[in-house]
Amino acid sequence: MPQWSGFDRWWPVAYLAMGLAGCAAGPGPVVPADAAPVDRQQVATWVSATLPAEKRLHRFKWLFQDERSSAGGRGSARIAPPDSLRFDVAGPFGSGAASAAVIGDHPLWAEPPDAVAKLVPNYPLLWAMFGVARLPEAGDSLTGIAHGNVTAWRYAGPADTVSYVRTTGNSTKLVTVVRHAGRIVGRAEATLDSTGAPLASKLLVPSVPAKLALTFLSTGRADFAPDIWTARKP
Repeated sequence: MPQWSGFDRWWPVAYLAMGLAGCAAGPGPVVPADAAPVDRQQVATWVSATLPAEKRLHRFKWLFQDERSSAGGRGSARIAPPDSLRFDVAGPFGSGAASAAVIGDHPLWAEPPDAVAKLVPNYPLLWAMFGVARLPEAGDSLTGIAHGNVTAWRYAGPADTVSYVRTTGNSTKLVTVVRHAGRIVGRAEATLDSTGAPLASKLLVPSVPAKLALTFLSTGRADFAPDIWTARKP
């Protein structure tokens, strides 16, 4: 499984652009400069459009790559809207297995304890890998704009900024960028079908630098037993 490390070693932002678009130019702003202040209710409407209407079970392949190595395997994620997620991942023959149950931006439990940190740098990016946006924190400054099939919005807090761009059409894309103290923590891009089921997603973390890609094998409605939210006993 991936292990994010060295978040005090910030690589040039241009690296992220090369990984995303195959060019040397640095990325421009995710949310347009003419975005205007919006209220929490408007943001809640935009966020709700990213939530599945029912409990879903996703099965996927994952591939992690950094400058030194690559690793891959299979995994599953169970999502119960609006804010509950359980994931299980492992490499070949069950190696590097990790599981966690998450409510919003907080873990109920994780096995091993750093299971979430091994997958993604923070919780908004974890949700974004499945095409789901999170609500802002209390006190965040909110801006956004909607035009045609594109909606873009941003939460700016004391240290962290979370930006979303959602594009609809034959397929839907959700791009999420998280910054801490102005520096990019990660950029996630999820592609979804017309029903909102994810097809593929990728996460770029410039500080490592590293890339995590998910290819979804299936998505279906699922009824979850209560014990899926309970940590496994040794």
